[in-house]
Amino acid sequence: MEEMLYEKAKDHTQILLRTARPSDAERLVEIYAPYVTDTAITFEYEVPSVEEFRSRIEKTLEKYPYIVAEQNGRILGYTYASAFARRAAYNWSVELSIYLDMEIRRQGIGGRLYQAMEEILKEMHILNMNACISWPKAEDEYLTKNSVQFHEHMGFHLAGEFHDSGYKFGRWYNVVWMEKMIGDHPENPKPVRTFPEIREKFTGNLLES
Repeated sequence: MEEMLYEKAKDHTQILLRTARPSDAERLVEIYAPYVTDTAITFEYEVPSVEEFRSRIEKTLEKYPYIVAEQNGRILGYTYASAFARRAAYNWSVELSIYLDMEIRRQGIGGRLYQAMEEILKEMHILNMNACISWPKAEDEYLTKNSVQFHEHMGFHLAGEFHDSGYKFGRWYNVVWMEKMIGDHPENPKPVRTFPEIREKFTGNLLES
């Protein structure tokens, strides 16, 4: 049954995108947990509780998009945006995060999630998408270069590298920042809108309700 599910994941006509709900927290923790326990993709040491994850979803949705990819009622992956930095001058920039079920990576679902995210962020008047990515000095059992390659494929470019910035599994990892400009940078940019303000435009179109 599980194998059949992941085979069907290759058929994108069966996959819908929708806004995350607080009630998705348990499944999202299930997806995220192996990234915490078995990889250096995230630098978290402990798997967050369902309650903590529910709170994160609710907090994000107050301003930013939080999108899941779902097939036959089962979530296969998710992406969300967050503030790049706290100062008001950074309002036009966001940081993106994305996690997929370990069994369905490299099937184009991550690309669909990011493409949807980009369309939504443009409508919010966001101009810069940024990603903070763990980077191995040499690939090992905990971290490869796949995430950087995925972001390159999605049109991101390397902005900078920080050395020995994260310590996990008894070793030090570098961090790279990647960026993608999704709009022009005029002298007087349009004020940034929140996701709740523009959500209805995408409901029933790009996103299911």
